[in-house]
Amino acid sequence: MKGAILGLVVAVLAGAEVRSWSFEEDSPGSIARGFSNEVGRWEVVATPEGKVLAQRAANPDETFNVALASGSSARDLELSVRLRAVEGKDDQGGGLVWRARDSKNYYIARYNPLEDNFRVYKVVDGLRTMLRDSKAPRGEGWRSIRVVMRGDHIECYLDGMKALDVRDSTFPDAGRVGLWSKADARSYFDDLTFRDLDEAGGK
Repeated sequence: MKGAILGLVVAVLAGAEVRSWSFEEDSPGSIARGFSNEVGRWEVVATPEGKVLAQRAANPDETFNVALASGSSARDLELSVRLRAVEGKDDQGGGLVWRARDSKNYYIARYNPLEDNFRVYKVVDGLRTMLRDSKAPRGEGWRSIRVVMRGDHIECYLDGMKALDVRDSTFPDAGRVGLWSKADARSYFDDLTFRDLDEAGGK
């Protein structure tokens, strides 16, 4: 079974729905359908490579820009996205949000080319705490981020290589998935893919 709904491609793989957003059916200048603009300015942008969802606000430091996908609640999951850092003086890059209760409570895995690192955090009541850090030399163009979480076990991959492995039980329940950047980090996101491992029996 496969279909396209509001720019969302839905397929069934190993007993679980896999949802993928490419943004090609969305209109530039507004947020992609099926997403909520929680913090920041999230807009679909047309590029020579196709349409992307962009974070375009230049917010003050310590502002976490968040967009959440509707109907994406899951506990155990696999989540991936392609990311391109466009600009930002204080911050660059961005990443993935999951098990989000709201715009101030979630897990986040993010890549920052200004700091040459890839990190996983928890954000509780808007306060961010780092769970694990790894070096990530700056690369031009698109980078890929992938997260797998089962129970309290988090594994994060950058460009196909596992870079972060940690356990945390701050958010034990299902929550929404989404996209993230910090402060003035203007970034492009594409090919967001979400798989609910609860539906797949943890496979």
